[in-house]
Amino acid sequence: MRTATTIEASADFRRTADFILEAEKLGLDICWVAEAWGSDAVSPLGYLAARTERLLLGSGIIQLGTRSPVTIAQTAMTLAHMSGGRFLLGLGASGPQVIEGLHGVPFAYPLARMRETVEIVRSACTGEKIAFQGSHHAIPLPGGQGRPMRLSLEPVAVPIYLATLSPRMLQLTGEIADGWLGTSFVPERADAYLVHLDAGLARAGRSRSDLDICQGAEITIVADEGLLSEVIASRKKELAFSLGGMGSRTTNFYNRAYSRQGWQDIAALVLERWQGGDRVGATALITDEMVLATTLIGTEDMVRARLRMWQAAGVNTVRLYPGGETLQARLDNLGRGIDLIRDLEHDGA
Repeated sequence: MRTATTIEASADFRRTADFILEAEKLGLDICWVAEAWGSDAVSPLGYLAARTERLLLGSGIIQLGTRSPVTIAQTAMTLAHMSGGRFLLGLGASGPQVIEGLHGVPFAYPLARMRETVEIVRSACTGEKIAFQGSHHAIPLPGGQGRPMRLSLEPVAVPIYLATLSPRMLQLTGEIADGWLGTSFVPERADAYLVHLDAGLARAGRSRSDLDICQGAEITIVADEGLLSEVIASRKKELAFSLGGMGSRTTNFYNRAYSRQGWQDIAALVLERWQGGDRVGATALITDEMVLATTLIGTEDMVRARLRMWQAAGVNTVRLYPGGETLQARLDNLGRGIDLIRDLEHDGA
């Protein structure tokens, strides 16, 4: 399994950049840069392309609707050339709260828009003239004065990863993507995702080996189980926000993902209380099991056992979100996670 992490550039980017430079020395394979409602992903990726030498660098993710498909292709090709071929394009639909509430563009039809965007980006990356007529994108603009054009950049292959959670979007990922950026993952209940990915792979005549399954979770390694309660309590607040606040009352993909993995009743109550303004009550509903099942929090033996289950479930790349109040604490958690994954690979060799 490869190792990865995800950063965001919204606060103290110098410290964040130092973290990534040190992570590269530790042997990390991939750095994904997030984009939500704070910093964009592209600017820090350009900086990191100049400062790193070996790391693969990915957008985790660029949100559909915030840029035209050709702008996304220009960005991907530019970063691929700047990084010497180390760029991975991560795309996601986001949700109506961000797309409509912040950017003021419609969220509707994310499945069709994702399919069309990927097709246009891949076409642009070949260096051929771009001509596309779809349900949501038309290039050139019909009835206008423009003719098909090609980008002046040298053609370059850019792997495309999709961040998806819903069954139909997962099927699309299996059908057209090079990788899947997953989250909220419970290896014991991996079929909640994998059956849909496999259906998409089969539709395209592909197999699991054609798709990089990249899963992410917080990693915090404690000396003994008596220290777990404080770490779990902190994570419960974040999980309650994901289930209750990451979306609207009617559209929350994280809530639905947890529901499909056996926590439907709790997820519904968390959403209800959070949307009603009772954030303390929503957090109180989150169980220790929900936290431990979807993270890499625990003693070294506990985390090693969870990683073995991830590996057995088919995860190819582990995205580590290291806990810690200081740079050194985060690097320590990350380094221990990388070592555990290397040990698993050595044991399986």
